[in-house]
Amino acid sequence: MVLRYPEALSEGRLIKRYKRFLADVLMKNGRTVVAHCGNPGSMMGLAEPNSRVFLLPNRNPTAKLAWRWEIASQTVPDAEGISGEVLVGINTNLANRIVEASLTAGRIRALAGYPSIRREVKYGSRNSRIDFLLEDGERSLCYVEVKSVTLRRPDGPDPSAAQFPDAKTERGAKHLAELADLAKAGDRAVMLYLVQRSDCTHVSLADDIDPAYALAFADARAAGVEAICYDCKVTPEGIELGKLLPLKA
Repeated sequence: MVLRYPEALSEGRLIKRYKRFLADVLMKNGRTVVAHCGNPGSMMGLAEPNSRVFLLPNRNPTAKLAWRWEIASQTVPDAEGISGEVLVGINTNLANRIVEASLTAGRIRALAGYPSIRREVKYGSRNSRIDFLLEDGERSLCYVEVKSVTLRRPDGPDPSAAQFPDAKTERGAKHLAELADLAKAGDRAVMLYLVQRSDCTHVSLADDIDPAYALAFADARAAGVEAICYDCKVTPEGIELGKLLPLKA
């Protein structure tokens, strides 16, 4: 199942990303527009000037900007060392929608068969909300937290990996601790890494970027938290859940 964009994306060239949530883009018609960037991370490798980008018209009448940045591109080498362009979905808000559609369709095999799928459910003692709560009267509750992954560093320590996080994330470490609490209490707790690109062979942690997150991940795994990783097929028409990726951590 493809999560399609509501209308055609428009192509342009990135001039610069700034203030995290803004990007200047030179469109094919020669106009320069300001687009909203729905990604709070560093977007390492995905905000290079003159790289190809795709924008979606913003039809929300209350929106301050007329465009939303949906797809970035990165030039990376393939297995034979030949450089090519890869499209990457950078809108983190789409990750949960992709996962929800995939859960409903039974595409995520390890999480299939739960008759009830609820989003943004309050849980725990820290006033948090879980991305998805899966329920089945014959099984333990299953709590699923989703993280959108975009980082690949071809010249980095794990060049063929999709890596998380791309910036320090205290919030991410907090989510791991909360999942660990759930697992210790006897519930099923899952961290799902959704890689919004299709050119990586596995997922690993960027422990050089955020050592604290890597430690929190190790503690969570020791407590019984599961980790599931999938990549995505990204096109200007839409994004589709791709293949299961191994985690090397």
